[in-house]
Amino acid sequence: MREVSLTGHERRFDDNEVIVSKTDLKGRMTYCNQVFLRLSGYSELELLGQPHSIIRHPQMPRCVFRLLWDTIQSGREIFAYVVNRSKNGDHYWVLAHVTPSYDRTGKLVGYHSNRRVPERHIVEDTIVPLYRDLCAEEARHQNRKSGLAASTEMVMGFLEERQQPYDEFIARLA
Repeated sequence: MREVSLTGHERRFDDNEVIVSKTDLKGRMTYCNQVFLRLSGYSELELLGQPHSIIRHPQMPRCVFRLLWDTIQSGREIFAYVVNRSKNGDHYWVLAHVTPSYDRTGKLVGYHSNRRVPERHIVEDTIVPLYRDLCAEEARHQNRKSGLAASTEMVMGFLEERQQPYDEFIARLA
């Protein structure tokens, strides 16, 4: 993934807009709607065939993506708060709903994601502090693998303290 300097500028979109993308099983984009193109700053040509991680923001904990991928690869849907990075280094927050996509025979063929505007107070009061702590835990370790393991353990402990599975934690934030 190419490195882009972060601008600190947040892009916003309207409550009535939905960001939509589809990927194949490896996470390579097969479809992006106009809202996604506008917020990401990329053209359709630049995105199709590229890994969805092209918009990964460095302040997005890897353990949340691990949880997301584990969930959708098992055939279940997931809701998650995500901060993405635009082509120019801006960022934008979303509440993502990611689902597996199946063909007519029931075979898993990819993933579909709809993203909406998240509630600001949830992002600022709960998600940003949690993600900051998870990223700090990931960075404390000498290698990415041990950092991911430690932050995964940390988020699972966070959920255990609340006696909630991840999907319930996200649902109760709203």
